[in-house]
Amino acid sequence: MALTRQVRIGKLTLGGGAPLLLVAGPCVIESEDHLLRVGEAIRTVCEACRIPFVLKSSYDKANRSSGYSFRGPGLEEGLRILERVRAKLDVPVISDVHDVHQISAAAQVLDILQIPAFLCRQTDLLAAAARSGKPVNVKKGQFLSPWDAGNIVEKLRSAGSEAIILTERGSSFGYNNLVVDIRSLPIMRRFGYPVLFDVTHSVQLPGGAGHASGGQPELIPYLARAAVAAGVDGLFMEVHPDPADAPSDGPAMLRLDALPGLLNQLLEVQRAVAPYVNQPSAISGQQPAEGSRQPSAASSRDKTPLAES
Repeated sequence: MALTRQVRIGKLTLGGGAPLLLVAGPCVIESEDHLLRVGEAIRTVCEACRIPFVLKSSYDKANRSSGYSFRGPGLEEGLRILERVRAKLDVPVISDVHDVHQISAAAQVLDILQIPAFLCRQTDLLAAAARSGKPVNVKKGQFLSPWDAGNIVEKLRSAGSEAIILTERGSSFGYNNLVVDIRSLPIMRRFGYPVLFDVTHSVQLPGGAGHASGGQPELIPYLARAAVAAGVDGLFMEVHPDPADAPSDGPAMLRLDALPGLLNQLLEVQRAVAPYVNQPSAISGQQPAEGSRQPSAASSRDKTPLAES
């Protein structure tokens, strides 16, 4: 795979051969103290592993399975908490934006604006996020092919953004199930922008618990190792000290105490594959992206997935 362009996130750099980056934190903001404690613990682990770290947590989980489920503190209080934790820990922060009207306030606090998977085709939302001047991370919808992510890239670029990040988070596989097609990582990287792999949402069983989603967290290490071996630019994972007690997405989260061991595994995998990633593909004849012109959705669709192996 060829190098992607680099995206600056505060003091950090994602893509373009930069070190593997971790976006991690609890699914939803439970309290300022909780987010501060979890963020500080993850930062300590990442510093020991020398892995750049972006703290994630949602101020509003607007797409919960049940209308009675906990959604978080909301926009105003959530951004206040994120701003305080960001300052105390001196780390970049990311959270979801769900509506055009949220972007102005969110862009004053967040280092990355994130578009949820269910909203990844909302043109007005994408354009407004792009115009904010902040990096934009778009979760590829569970219903979308990897080559169709090219339309997302084109919408963001047409609104003036080049600070684009795409995230793979699994594809719908029948009812209440997701499957990960690792081919999607090199296919999406061909658009020339960094790609993250959301490992914890990829082991989710959407709506599998009736009123909430289930999960298969025991599969997190396998998928994370596979993604790093495929040359992904960073990982996205939800981490919690006690997933069984988490108010949102607990069944798919990684236990905080399992993070150091997993990150060390991933660094070993990355060292092993380093000679083979971020290079032109000898099989497909792929060349590194040059200039600002990126492959279109149509050009990605014209190349068969097998040509990416």
